Amino acid sequence: MLKRICVFCGSSPGTQEIYVETAQELGRLLCRRGIELVYGGGKVGLMGAVADACLNEGGWVIGIIPQVLVDKEVAHQGLSELRVVHTMHERKAMMADLADAFIALPGGFGTWDELCEVLTWSQLGLHRKACAVLNVNGYYDPLLAMADRATADGFVRQVHRELLLADTHSGRLLDRLASYTVPLVDKWIDRATR
Repeated sequence: MLKRICVFCGSSPGTQEIYVETAQELGRLLCRRGIELVYGGGKVGLMGAVADACLNEGGWVIGIIPQVLVDKEVAHQGLSELRVVHTMHERKAMMADLADAFIALPGGFGTWDELCEVLTWSQLGLHRKACAVLNVNGYYDPLLAMADRATADGFVRQVHRELLLADTHSGRLLDRLASYTVPLVDKWIDRATR
């Protein structure tokens, strides 16, 4: 059972309204399903949209933010819990520790970094938590194509490619996360002998 899901997403709203609408829909669905939201603690962009939507439905929202971003006045002060840490590394580690699964909404470098880090941790067996992208308006099509290319070219094993779930519908993605079991793979490197 999923108690908490960490959502990685942009501190900008993006150029298309569907990004904000989808973030809000996801926030509402998390609350309605009794799942707590863990996220980066910001009040702006998609981060603020997903948090506010969850809070407005009566949900529990835990934000984790480094002091440097609090100092820039982007911290969301209306959360159920706001945890302030020293570094971005501490932020990512705490979000990973608190969450049972991860969803990436559209975002930029920070979102991609967070997603790739937890996905790599799954590949290495450092945790067994599902990782997914909510592929709004085809936003993650290039990333999914890159993962497929890496698999085809022998850089990612098929069992590890399957660690990255993707869907275009919030409710369906939450259903998949709830029923997904991360495979335990002992060997993650193939050593070719020549």
